[in-house]
Amino acid sequence: MSNALLEIDQLRIGFPIGKRFAEAVRGISLTIHSGEAVALVGESGSGKSVTALAIMRLLQGGKILGGQIRFNGVNLLSLSERQLRSIRGRSISIVFQDPLTSLNPVFTVGQQLIDVIMTHQQVNQLTARKRAIEALSLVGIPAPATRLRSYPHQFSGGMRQRVLIAMAVACRPQLLIADEPTTALDVTVQAQVISLLRQLRSDLGIAILFITHNLDLVAEFCDRVAIMYAGSIMEEASVEALFTRPLHPYSIGLMRCIPRLSAASSSFTPIEGNPPTIDTALQGCPFQPRCAVARDICARQFPAERDVGNHCVRCWAVSENNNVAQ
Repeated sequence: MSNALLEIDQLRIGFPIGKRFAEAVRGISLTIHSGEAVALVGESGSGKSVTALAIMRLLQGGKILGGQIRFNGVNLLSLSERQLRSIRGRSISIVFQDPLTSLNPVFTVGQQLIDVIMTHQQVNQLTARKRAIEALSLVGIPAPATRLRSYPHQFSGGMRQRVLIAMAVACRPQLLIADEPTTALDVTVQAQVISLLRQLRSDLGIAILFITHNLDLVAEFCDRVAIMYAGSIMEEASVEALFTRPLHPYSIGLMRCIPRLSAASSSFTPIEGNPPTIDTALQGCPFQPRCAVARDICARQFPAERDVGNHCVRCWAVSENNNVAQ
């Protein structure tokens, strides 16, 4: 029996298109252990955020077509909405990417924080207020008792994101899902938010699922990384292994897209083409039309996951010779 905190097993998610369901997530598996930080990386539309919403059972318009999502050994997909409410927000919390639209503009930050705490913990208003102040202090907001009376528009973008993180960790969850929490922020504030997540992980011992398209941020504090493309996980490895020696052609392409201050401008190499849309019928490897090392079998058959050293990778070029695709 696995002692994993979260186990995603062969998860498939579809959205209705006409009379059929088009799959946005195509049988992915991912495991997160207590206190671990795991990144889910990929281009927009790869299925990262849909996966996060499925964990929270907050899918709008989509349907889970197969698989399991186990948290502490319990399949979340088998729970009633009432049972989920005892987990969602208390044991598993999520931080979304847009801090302005995620906060209610007509209520003070304090009222929203207190409501979250009282919803998930059996405490009175006074105790909830004290815990709200502690939560704001924990995320580095100065004069937290005073700022409880402030409205969201009275905070900067970075401070609003801190408020959202405070709400997410106020009940001391075991797992925090951070869904591109730095997308709307400038580079300096991004660094501050990443530093905050790293500190919260150290102080509270929480596990983090960090969803992003930015590999530089992944290198800052994650332990493992899963590379997602067109609804499938193409490669999974430790952060050190992936950055040292990526194996899948898509992973290699993502690495080449990272700007380097010390490198010549000509070394910046984008990945040609576009990812398939959700309604594209896929038979072989979804990356095959954009892949420089694709061969005939890639268009016919999606490769099974293969362990190569300290990587798990889906690629015919890698599978045949246990080497990096060239």
